[in-house]
Amino acid sequence: FFFLENFMAVRQPSHAGSWYSDDRLELSQQLQQWLDGARKSTESPCRALIGPHAGYSYSGKTAASAYKHLDPSRVRRIFILGPSHHLYLKNCALSGAKTYSTPIGDLTLDTAVIGELKETNRFDTMTLSVDENEHSIEMHLPYIVQVMGSAQFTIVPIMVGSLSPESEALYGQLLAKYLDDPTNFFVISSDFCHWGTRFQYTYHEPSHGPIYKSIEALDKKGMAIIESQDAAAFTAYLKQFSNTICGRHPIGVLLNAINNTRTRFTVAFVDYAQSSQCMSKRDSSVSYASAVVTS
Repeated sequence: FFFLENFMAVRQPSHAGSWYSDDRLELSQQLQQWLDGARKSTESPCRALIGPHAGYSYSGKTAASAYKHLDPSRVRRIFILGPSHHLYLKNCALSGAKTYSTPIGDLTLDTAVIGELKETNRFDTMTLSVDENEHSIEMHLPYIVQVMGSAQFTIVPIMVGSLSPESEALYGQLLAKYLDDPTNFFVISSDFCHWGTRFQYTYHEPSHGPIYKSIEALDKKGMAIIESQDAAAFTAYLKQFSNTICGRHPIGVLLNAINNTRTRFTVAFVDYAQSSQCMSKRDSSVSYASAVVTS
């Protein structure tokens, strides 16, 4: 079901008008308002971020806390790693499009680097419909356009499948040389705990108090492991608690990439929120967290 498609293809912003505004001015103003309200937590060069991909009314503010640290004067290429929500995939897939369109401007795909990655024979190619159905990469595009402004840059979108720990290590090794290059930037797309019967996940540790506090403690345990840059410990945490972190595989790839670079990185979470506060088994929520990776 993967085909090499015409590289002139334009990926349309299929979630605009529902997950976020399709009005150019309204969207740009909304993003800028969140960015203006966000606090910059470090002056060290930001080389990657972890950010949520829910509808902007839910997670737009949390995402801004990470994007506040992206410096357009340093960055010439942005890799965007997002999980596959609709298509079961055992490896990673590249886009067959030439351009990604958003309501506030278009992004150009880096066909040279995509070609390099293809030559490893480790990547499939998404069809345009698979590409447009997935929201995990799309939800980061308007923020990238807004922050990068008039800077010249290209993007490398990568859909990350349900990888084994060994595959996460393999893709981390493949991408490490790109992460080592300070003109490259990595966006890792992930929400955190999806809690409630509709997500088939109702873990509650009563010693933490109400359900939402238990969720927060569980998420923050995972976040601390991500900050420690320990890929094996993150895998063990997921195995122990089954926390429904939808971008666990992109995060795993990032941690493995960090472990294979010459650069010394620091990972720090800068924001955390929940869509609502769960008090009973009837409730549900999704958690959102933002992190910055600096050198």
